[in-house]
Amino acid sequence: MVKYGLDYTRCRWILPLLLGIGVIFGIIALAARGWLESQTLPYVHQASLWESCRKPFEGGEWRCESLMGYAWGRAAAATYLVGFILLVICFALAIIAFAIDTLRFNFIRGIGGLLFVAAVFSIMGLVIYPVKFSSEIEMTGINMFSWAYGFGWTTAIMEICLGFFFCCLPNYEDQILGNVKPTYFYSSP
Repeated sequence: MVKYGLDYTRCRWILPLLLGIGVIFGIIALAARGWLESQTLPYVHQASLWESCRKPFEGGEWRCESLMGYAWGRAAAATYLVGFILLVICFALAIIAFAIDTLRFNFIRGIGGLLFVAAVFSIMGLVIYPVKFSSEIEMTGINMFSWAYGFGWTTAIMEICLGFFFCCLPNYEDQILGNVKPTYFYSSP
């Protein structure tokens, strides 16, 4: 990306594309029911960010209880949702920033700062959920925090890493825009 500059059409959209992938992972984490699952037989417990479902016995019907009745459930959902909304705002701002012919590097650094704030909110929700869920909800057998919870952590890690990229990118403004004369480390005969 630095070799060709951000005007190189294929490299220009890498960071907004990665933000878009983070948004997709966040949608999966918000919508999926795989935050917690029973790991061993009998498979009787399954939970999402919004509800906890259990089967009284193998082959029975799932009974679901909303986690929004608990203060910690509302707090975990709200903080993760705020982090996700900030991520979507950063995605929209990145599309706007990279669509403009003349890049505004201070604008890009602001997106990086907003991504760090989004990561803090996401991590707060991802920490509140397992701590309070395991202490206040009765669980049977061996349970594991599963794939959808992993998508939530992947989103938070992407927010942190992309925040670093967006914050550090303005430091290389001249190299990215091609304003620096290349240096060669060999002498001509």
